[in-house]
Amino acid sequence: MAYETLLLDKRNSIGYVTVNRPEKLNALNRKLMAELFDCFQALQKDAEVRVVILTGSGDKAFVAGADINELARQTPVEGKETSRFGQQVLDLIENLGKPVIAAINGFALGGGCELAMACTLRVAAETARLGQPEVKLGLIPGYAGTQRLPRLVGKCRALELILTGDPVTAAEAHRLGLVNQVVPAAELMSAAEKLAHKIIANAPLAIKFALESVNHGMEMPAAQGQLLEATLFGLCCTTDDMKEGTRAFLEKRPAKFIGK
Repeated sequence: MAYETLLLDKRNSIGYVTVNRPEKLNALNRKLMAELFDCFQALQKDAEVRVVILTGSGDKAFVAGADINELARQTPVEGKETSRFGQQVLDLIENLGKPVIAAINGFALGGGCELAMACTLRVAAETARLGQPEVKLGLIPGYAGTQRLPRLVGKCRALELILTGDPVTAAEAHRLGLVNQVVPAAELMSAAEKLAHKIIANAPLAIKFALESVNHGMEMPAAQGQLLEATLFGLCCTTDDMKEGTRAFLEKRPAKFIGK
């Protein structure tokens, strides 16, 4: 499917989604958010895609934030609706059932940082900058940034980032635990692809269940989270992939997973 604000490609079990508004530093507007929602719904159903890599067009920005021209005109009701829809889109990405890797090639600010945080893993170019500068506009993060950021870096550091609005370098984001890897800009996509292929080599259903156990278990009391883990562990034991994986280990050969 052709999109106005996105580029979509699929190769070697990887879906590549590129936010494509370089003239606006890939800023998020209503059209782009709607297309992201449609695109990731399609990728969720596409059995050929095992991992998604999400990045921005050009070399300046992953996503530099929301489109300020749209934000400036919103009424309180429209603002809440915009926030809720954005949260819905990012919840889809976070709970896609397959890993999404953010390849952060430049500015990831405001909604761009929130979009990156909704991804499963984050690889950043050395030139990237991440932050939540909404308070400088009289706003707060609206795409679940006030919820995901504390869960990733802790309440104290999250509040510092949100209340000052100051961005951090890729190196500092890595130190805080906000990104998984920092690499030279020229190596960004190859690093994301290397990570994707490591995941693709593993059992698809085990990956799906592991994502579900972590994402949902973190929102539960520990005892309930452990029960969820045990239930999903049991489901893994019903799969052909579990039988193949254990057999391959005992036979000292690479496993051939089929996602069943």
